[in-house]
Amino acid sequence: FLPQLKDSRREFLRIGEDLEAVVVKNAQVSRHKIVDAEQASHLLLATRKCYQHFGLDYCLQLNNFKSQQKLDILNSIFSYFHAQYTFFHQGYDLLRDLEPTMKTMATQIVQLKGKKWRIHICCSNREISQENLWLQALTIIQYLLKATSSSALEEFQSLFDDLRLCAVKSVDNTERRFCFEIVSVQKSCSLQADSEELREAWVTAVQGSIDMAYRQRVESQQLMSAASPPLVPRTPVTPSALGVALQGSGNQHCCDCGAEEPRWASLNLGITMCIECSGIHRSLGVHLSKVRSLTLDSWDPEQLKLLCVLGNDVINTIYEAQVSEKGRLKPSPDRDGDSQGAQEERERVGRRLYQAAQQGDLVSMATALAQGAEVNWSNAEDEGRTPLIAATCGGSLLACHFLLQNGANVNQRDQRGQGALHAAATRGHTGQVCLLLKRGANQYSADERGQDPLSIAVETAHADIVTLLRMARMNEEMKDSDGLCGNIGDDETFQDIFRDFSNMASHDPERLSRRQFSREQRDGGSEDLC
Repeated sequence: FLPQLKDSRREFLRIGEDLEAVVVKNAQVSRHKIVDAEQASHLLLATRKCYQHFGLDYCLQLNNFKSQQKLDILNSIFSYFHAQYTFFHQGYDLLRDLEPTMKTMATQIVQLKGKKWRIHICCSNREISQENLWLQALTIIQYLLKATSSSALEEFQSLFDDLRLCAVKSVDNTERRFCFEIVSVQKSCSLQADSEELREAWVTAVQGSIDMAYRQRVESQQLMSAASPPLVPRTPVTPSALGVALQGSGNQHCCDCGAEEPRWASLNLGITMCIECSGIHRSLGVHLSKVRSLTLDSWDPEQLKLLCVLGNDVINTIYEAQVSEKGRLKPSPDRDGDSQGAQEERERVGRRLYQAAQQGDLVSMATALAQGAEVNWSNAEDEGRTPLIAATCGGSLLACHFLLQNGANVNQRDQRGQGALHAAATRGHTGQVCLLLKRGANQYSADERGQDPLSIAVETAHADIVTLLRMARMNEEMKDSDGLCGNIGDDETFQDIFRDFSNMASHDPERLSRRQFSREQRDGGSEDLC
């Protein structure tokens, strides 16, 4: 009723505006122009009749909507009372069956009163485990900070004064596991984490802190220079170093991406670079590239002469001699961190996963995922469908289960607003509907035609799917009516029905294959939505 009500209201408002315009036009006609006055009067009369007609139609739509709303409220109240009756009846039966068990438990409680010492042992073990967790947390904190005294843990001092002079890297050539090292000009510090994930997290955090220190220093220098000119003239070391370095061949642009106005350089390579590329060079380690700022650090004449003699052009002819032969692309200043080759590779393996899912080939699906295919890849050539939707259309229950186990989004939809549950309801795949509902598929989502999976199942006359969807909705209404109902497993009838359908779909799928009598088939054919 809502679309019809909206259309009636829109037409009513439009004819109201037309009536106002006609009234104004009729009032403005001169009495000496008899023909124009007569035409304006006729137009006003016709417009008023249309306005009355649309007004009556709008009132009719409002009354229909109100009547339907009352019926829906009565149905909801009836469903609520039915759910309450079912819940309390099941509770009564459950408590009646638990009476022998309660007597047995009362006897066991009497016997356990003399065994209180076991409870004390469990409590003491729990306190010891909490102390171990606290000591472990303190140990992790002391990896990067050391206490000034053993008695006061609140006072710390930094291991490194300037993070811009540091580099972090993982260490795998030692006897200990999960080690990483922070290296600076004055000293180095070897640290150890508890796991590989924790080590990667520490390395990423330290590298991010180093990059942030560089950016904050550069931004503060730019803000200070733009705010007000200094009263004391600067020393000519920094600007002269930048001016000399930019005189080299190709040094006016970044050696890696070609960005203008580079402000960083590599001592051992003799090249200039932008701030983004300098962060990448620092992550490689000082044994490969020693990065220094052309505006913040001091330079010796020999180092500046090395930049002028070598320069970006000379070094690029050496390091990029075989770039075009190997099919690699040089990064650009406005790069997004991804090359065209990598994008094409993702598209290729994603399309391979999509085709394998549509055919139900588990081996090819596992191969595509191992090659880096995205499990939620969207096929733009097939209306944005995902591999899970393709597997559902293909009818392979194992393919759907495999994709869901590997993180497929059960509620992702295509360009027409249809998800995997819509496709299963359209094709009549009862096993897939049962699996998707257990995995949390949203059965209330509507497609571009305003149809949800239940409406599609009713239209295509799939009785088993209609039963499953209605049972799932009734179970959700029972859970929402009272928070004490718990999860899906609390309702035994719902659980038994889903278990029977799951076993039938896995072991005897032929029993779920039934003839369909939809509207399209009665007219001579059905539209294949997949």
